[in-house]
Amino acid sequence: MRCDAALAPNIKECMTETPVATFPEGERLDRIRLARTPNIGPITFRQLIGRFGSAGDAIEALPALIRRAGGRRRSEPPSRAAAGEEADRVRQLGGTLLVFGEASYPTPLANIDDAPPVLAVLGDPSLLQRPAVAVVGARNASTNGRRMAADLASRLGAAGYVVVSGLARGIDAAVHDGALATGTAAVMAGGIDVIYPPEHRDLARRIAETGAVVSEMPPGTEPQARHFPRRNRIISGLSLGVVVVEAARRSGSLITARLALEQGREVLAVPGSPLDPRAQGCNDLIKKGAVLVQDAGDIVAELESRSAVAELPRDLLAETPTLPADGDLDQARSVILAHLSPTPTPVDELIRHCQLSASVARTALLELELAGRVERQPGNRVALI
Repeated sequence: MRCDAALAPNIKECMTETPVATFPEGERLDRIRLARTPNIGPITFRQLIGRFGSAGDAIEALPALIRRAGGRRRSEPPSRAAAGEEADRVRQLGGTLLVFGEASYPTPLANIDDAPPVLAVLGDPSLLQRPAVAVVGARNASTNGRRMAADLASRLGAAGYVVVSGLARGIDAAVHDGALATGTAAVMAGGIDVIYPPEHRDLARRIAETGAVVSEMPPGTEPQARHFPRRNRIISGLSLGVVVVEAARRSGSLITARLALEQGREVLAVPGSPLDPRAQGCNDLIKKGAVLVQDAGDIVAELESRSAVAELPRDLLAETPTLPADGDLDQARSVILAHLSPTPTPVDELIRHCQLSASVARTALLELELAGRVERQPGNRVALI
């Protein structure tokens, strides 16, 4: 089903199937446990739920799956008590814990392949169900760039969009300031209680009062370099489109733009002087087909001219799939390992090169990830460990 975002202010109206309101407490805790188990990323989490039907059954099956794939170490899930402590900590901070598969989980984000299994939110979780636009850009932004970002955010908010960004210095901070009055979401690389950069602590507090501060990491997690690309997929995943304002050619904002394209979102960019290194990334995006943005009207017009897919991921509600034969999986694991290297490879490309069926390849990859022999990276890429 396709849905016109302009005609459906609440994107949940476009869903073809309804998720559960709330899981029983035991299943909810088990989903947190499964999400926090070593070697289990968001894609593997969803595949395990799809195969076994519940997080509890998936956890029981882990030892056999790991042994079958030649795991070198065990992936011990945390206890239910530990999962309960995480949920309690979020509540103590004044936040809400959203679990993938529940009605409260943001529908746009649920549509991406690697949606976070668990999401902590300070502020208003319902804000994340509204149509949203991400605006991102350079940390060392110019004065004009900051002014442009704040103006775009303010006008997008007035047009009814939630404005999403990453709470970084420069453009991100200007975006959040511009949209404070209408609702903005800040996606964190660390825990919701670990504000980075530290000087944005007051800004984060104000965002939580009128909008939402969001993280997939447990409270207390210090942000590390590898967390930021994962954070970026959430920024784009929550949004109908990503607008880039000032970005050098090797900017992290371009990672967000690439992820947006892979997720089927719109990519838009503000042009800049060819003499300014901060504009080169945006100008390159426009040359490659990104929508040129001069004002917020350009963004609204582009989004309203296109349809936004808004369906509940079907693999979560599907019946348990038929599993490939053990012999097929043994061969598939060997072939996949022979084709992989430490350099990340897109899964679709890997499947083509290995000449395996999608079901066999994905099952084999799931078991290899559980065994700690491969790792998944943002953009549905996989690499040899």
